[in-house]
Amino acid sequence: MAHIESGGKGARKVAIELNLVPFIDLMSVLITFLLITAVWSQVSMIQIGSSLYGKKNAEQPSPIIPPDAETALRLDISAKGYELTIGQQIVKLPAREGQYNEAGLAAQLAKAKLLHPTKLDSAIAMADSLPYERLIKGMDVLLKSGFPQISVLTGGPN
Repeated sequence: MAHIESGGKGARKVAIELNLVPFIDLMSVLITFLLITAVWSQVSMIQIGSSLYGKKNAEQPSPIIPPDAETALRLDISAKGYELTIGQQIVKLPAREGQYNEAGLAAQLAKAKLLHPTKLDSAIAMADSLPYERLIKGMDVLLKSGFPQISVLTGGPN
């Protein structure tokens, strides 16, 4: 507690005590808030790049984009079975008696890997009514076929 005494010559002395606990509480909350928001301000910074340091040097090579980067590879899982989209080609692998054709899917993905050996990314979507294990099995087949960068899409096939 802080203690202040006031009073002048011949005047009556008055003692005032300041309660510093609320001020310390406020400062601790403000410091915590400052530390938490400091991290987010660095995440939201815009990277200006070469325009900040001058014009781009003509000798700098442009980033190399793999030739298969624009080829879409998407696996849709529905109650009817698998639907594999490779670029413009669509391959349907129907489910029979509730059993999905993982072997046929792996064979189709192996063909796709032969046609596009540098492609690593793929996307997978599943109907909301199917069990989660079906999504995991589809992801396992994609991983084993050489497509490790898997994006899970929301709002799967009907």
